[in-house]
Parts: sequence; C-alpha cells; structure tokens
Amino acid sequence: MLSQKPKISVIIPVYNHARYLPEAISSVLAQSLKPMEIIVVDDGSDDDSHGAAETFGTLVKVLRQTHQGISAARNLGIQHASGNFLALCDADDLYDPQKLAKQWELFLADPELQMAFCHVQQFLTPDLPPAELAKFHCPSEAMAGTIPGALMIRTATFHQVGGFDPAIQVGEFLDWYGRAKVLNLKETSHSEVLYRRRIHGQNHGIRTKDAKQHYLKILKANLDRRRKIGTLS
Repeated sequence: MLSQKPKISVIIPVYNHARYLPEAISSVLAQSLKPMEIIVVDDGSDDDSHGAAETFGTLVKVLRQTHQGISAARNLGIQHASGNFLALCDADDLYDPQKLAKQWELFLADPELQMAFCHVQQFLTPDLPPAELAKFHCPSEAMAGTIPGALMIRTATFHQVGGFDPAIQVGEFLDWYGRAKVLNLKETSHSEVLYRRRIHGQNHGIRTKDAKQHYLKILKANLDRRRKIGTLS
C-alpha cells in the first residue's frame, strides 16, 4: 500500500546557469507537496552556480563534480538520493506549484504505476533583449512532455532501467526513455501543464553542434533495440 506522504528526491543538475538556478530551486521549494530533499549537482560550472545553490542553506544538498556532462551529473545526484521516488528539474526550468502533488495523485490512483509524466509549456525567457528574443520561435501550446523535468518515477524503477549514459552528450533522455520502453513499464501522463521549459538560447540542445545528428542516431539505436526483442515488426 502506498504511503500518503511519499519521499521524493528532486535532482537538479546545473552547468553555468547561476542566472536561472535560484528560480528553479525556488519553484521546487514552493511545491504544495514538499519533496524530502533537493539535490543540486554542479557539473564543474565556470560561473557561480555552486554559490547560487548554497545560498539556500540546508534546504538544498549541493554536490560538485568536474565537468562530465548532464548524464553524469544526474547520475551522481540520484546515487545520493534517499527518496523512494525521483523527480528531475533542469536548472533553467520551472515547476508548477502543484507538479509533485498532482503526479503523486496518479500513483495513488494506480498502485502499479511506475512512472508519470506531465504536459509541458515552453516560454521565452523575459530577460533577453528584444533583438535576441526575435531569433527564437517558441510554440505557446501545451504538449505532452517526455522530457526529464516532466518525469516522476519510482526510484526502484529508475534503477531497473539504469542510469543515463555519460557518453551521450545530447539526447541522453531519449536514450534512457528508449531503454525504459523496452521494459514495458507502466506509465501515464498528467493532462495539465505542470512543467515550464525556458528557452533562452543557451539551452543544451540548442548550443550543441550537430544536435539533430545525435538525436537521429539515438532514435535508430532505440528502434534497433526494440526490433531485437520483437516489440516492433
């Protein structure tokens, strides 16, 4: 039987996002269903991301590693997590105040549920000058989000899938989710927008060269994996 008060660990990896990190942390602290811990992993930032996280004092556990990429940073945070549920948040994004509570309701309604996503809305960060903002097209409609920040998952289920591949610098979640799909895990998605993804020009997928080629390789690997075990014709 599920506890009425889950122990949720929220993992926030950060690399050179001191500008946005405090707002991301604050959005997690503002949850109506409080997480048991927030773990920020500074992936060897050159700016003051580490200091920005430490201003929250004992409310946030801060870890630091040499720059190894977002996969390794998430994995380190998860290794130190104590909760029986995990949630992820990118350092430049925002939780809706009801995110954890409304996703937890999905687990209460279905004790066999293993992971839950939610809808996501993108927004252009208002701190960029107009000339920079004009460069980006940002769809305003909500969309079903199979991205890290939209996920809430049982810790045991995450370890069943395995950690994020540190060798993958772009599309690491697509690779992870492909491995999860092979296991036929029970999943669902909340129909409301509970996660807001900030577009600011320095997003990981935007600033990485040849990002599309990385995604195509991962998609092919996922298809090959599913064909191998017979889940695709």
